[in-house]
Amino acid sequence: MNAETERQFREFVEARSTSLRRAAYALTGDRHVAEDLVQNALTKLVRRWNKIDDPERYVRRVIYHDQISRWRRRTRIREDPVAAAPDGASRDTTADVNLRIDLNQALMRLGPRQRAVLVLRFYLDLPEREIADALKCSVGTVRSQTSRALARLRVVAPELGTTPSATSPTAVPTPEDAPT
Repeated sequence: MNAETERQFREFVEARSTSLRRAAYALTGDRHVAEDLVQNALTKLVRRWNKIDDPERYVRRVIYHDQISRWRRRTRIREDPVAAAPDGASRDTTADVNLRIDLNQALMRLGPRQRAVLVLRFYLDLPEREIADALKCSVGTVRSQTSRALARLRVVAPELGTTPSATSPTAVPTPEDAPT
């Protein structure tokens, strides 16, 4: 890897890693697993950096597919804890941490596909076409999964519907918020 390519890759990682970790956490509910997913995806990306047109889209897809593989395996890989946390440990600076915790717990009560649809649609703000590509399904399936996931989320966590601001990124979307 030449110096210019390495610089571009480092800039991408610095600019997008926090967002990617948050999305991975929303999928997994486990900070450590989320960090592992992002690290693995970035490792795969660096090998193909010059061949990828949209690196963030590629990394999101790898994260999703690796998480699906984890769900299918249903076995945990044993890792030995380290004495000290690695450099660059992020700290959540969200003003309403309790709401974020409630939302993440509610997302964990959804099935993997419904959780993925909501994370990709409302957390990462991806258009339906990109979600369909990432999940390898039709746009209609994305729409129906979104509708069902929102309905299920309202059942398992009705307290999330009483957020102060309907435009808050952590608010549970209502049917009026869903695209037509």
